[in-house]
Amino acid sequence: MMHMTTYTTTHTAPTTTHTAPTTTHTAPTTTHTAPTTTHTEPAAERSRRLDFAKSAPKVFRALIGFDAAAREGLDPALVELIQIRASLLNHCAYCLHMHTNDARKAGESEDRLHMVAVWREARHFFTEKEQAALALTEAVTLVADAGVPDDVYAHAATLFDEEELAHVLALILTINTWNRVALSTAKVAGTDERR
Repeated sequence: MMHMTTYTTTHTAPTTTHTAPTTTHTAPTTTHTAPTTTHTEPAAERSRRLDFAKSAPKVFRALIGFDAAAREGLDPALVELIQIRASLLNHCAYCLHMHTNDARKAGESEDRLHMVAVWREARHFFTEKEQAALALTEAVTLVADAGVPDDVYAHAATLFDEEELAHVLALILTINTWNRVALSTAKVAGTDERR
């Protein structure tokens, strides 16, 4: 008899659970409205953000030097692919706009630019070396998620010599820093303050 009571209670629970999704289904509509308000707030705040280059000129010049040193000896097309992938992952529209334009000016194809975000599904657009650099870019950029997996690092190490690999890593570090500078100081996509 006790078993029967348990069965009846369990049978009633799905009815209550079935009603809950209706309430939960309404919540995303309210949540969906919030990002619109949040999205418009940064635009209003932009005038209050500091000019990093003017406020910390020595740090800014050091970053420029680090960036220039990181690029040395690397294929310019690879440099832009790395910078585009990291900027996509970091949601940095300012840097993404800048580096896709730089890549176009350097002769990069529109097809490859469109495929960077989904490179794993479009491997035939990229060399094995570029794929390894993109995978390493993802691992380093998203390091808090899972660290840098041994297999990703090892694969890159088989395709780049130690000096090249060090420069690839340095470039990944610099673009991640630039992304964070641009995002935290609310740089506007479509502007290029290098000129």
